[in-house]
Amino acid sequence: MPVQARSATTVDAICTATIQVLLDVGFENLTTTKVALRAGASVGTLYQYFPNKSALLAAVLGQYLTTVIKAVELACNDSKGQSAQFIATAVVNAYIDTKLGNAQAAKALHAVANELGGAAIRARMMQRYQIALCDALATASNAKFNDLKTLGFVLSNAMGGPVLALLMDDPTPDRATVLRAHLAALASAYLAQYSVPTA
Repeated sequence: MPVQARSATTVDAICTATIQVLLDVGFENLTTTKVALRAGASVGTLYQYFPNKSALLAAVLGQYLTTVIKAVELACNDSKGQSAQFIATAVVNAYIDTKLGNAQAAKALHAVANELGGAAIRARMMQRYQIALCDALATASNAKFNDLKTLGFVLSNAMGGPVLALLMDDPTPDRATVLRAHLAALASAYLAQYSVPTA
């Protein structure tokens, strides 16, 4: 394998192992040695990519949040030109599917974010979320909006709170289905309130 491909494979293995160790022993007991052992790599190899535990965890958190935001961006892009309600529902589904797809890992990484002061990482991801949502809503087939920036800000944060609360409580499939329906209804009603119908 080319060196770059080997490096990417090694980094992926280390990131996967980090989540596994985090789930096994928690944030406080996670060490780079345990992660390297789980990844099948030497500690020296791990340090080639991540200089310390904090850098490793920040990278894994960033990778996870990027996966969530890419799913939202894809949903927004794929739903352009549809109704505002269709766009909102597509975004809700993408967000919930990705956040709850591996609920235990997501819960563990939320704890990591709190420990590392992950507000800056989250802020960058939320900005991407809002830009993608606004771009999609600007193409809605059945409505126009006068203040897309505020709409994107409110909707993205309105979705985040309930999903996080479910994640930290009991994210069973049945409860996720109910939450999905409620958030889609909430987003659709909010957009209808602040929309200007098209001719």
